[in-house]
This record gives sequence, C-alpha cells and structure tokens, in this order.
Amino acid sequence: MNQDQQLTTASKNTERLLFEIYGPLLTLRQTADLLHRTPDGLRVSLGRDTEFSKLLNPARRKIGRRVYFRTSALARLIEEDVL
Repeated sequence: MNQDQQLTTASKNTERLLFEIYGPLLTLRQTADLLHRTPDGLRVSLGRDTEFSKLLNPARRKIGRRVYFRTSALARLIEEDVL
C-alpha cells in the first residue's frame, strides 16, 4: 500500500470514528474541544486571516444563526496533520 492509500484509509477511519461520536456536523464547542481550544479562542482564530482559519473555514457551515463544522473535512485535516 502506498502513502496516498494509507492516508486515505487513515482518513476514513478517523472520519468514521468522529462520525460515530459526533455525527455529520460538529458544533463550535465540539470542534473547539476536539482541537483543544476554548470556544471563544476558536471563534477569534476563525475571524482572523491566518493559515489556520484558511484551512478550517471551508469546513464551516452556518445553519440559521448556528455554526457547524463538517466531520469529513475535519477528519481530512486531522489526518493530513495540518491542524
């Protein structure tokens, strides 16, 4: 198995695990806990123009007034070791 296949397999395992725990979307609080940040700290980080916010903001979805993060996108970012 080459490195791309291993990364894909690991990403799917991470995604499955996160999906079993959180479902398809994580709240801001759940995402902050997962990334070992405070919710306010995560909110501030996402509002700034940084590499971190550029990576995480595409996973962000707003439903009404609430902010959620896609489990699949977070799993991919975690496995690529960019967060």
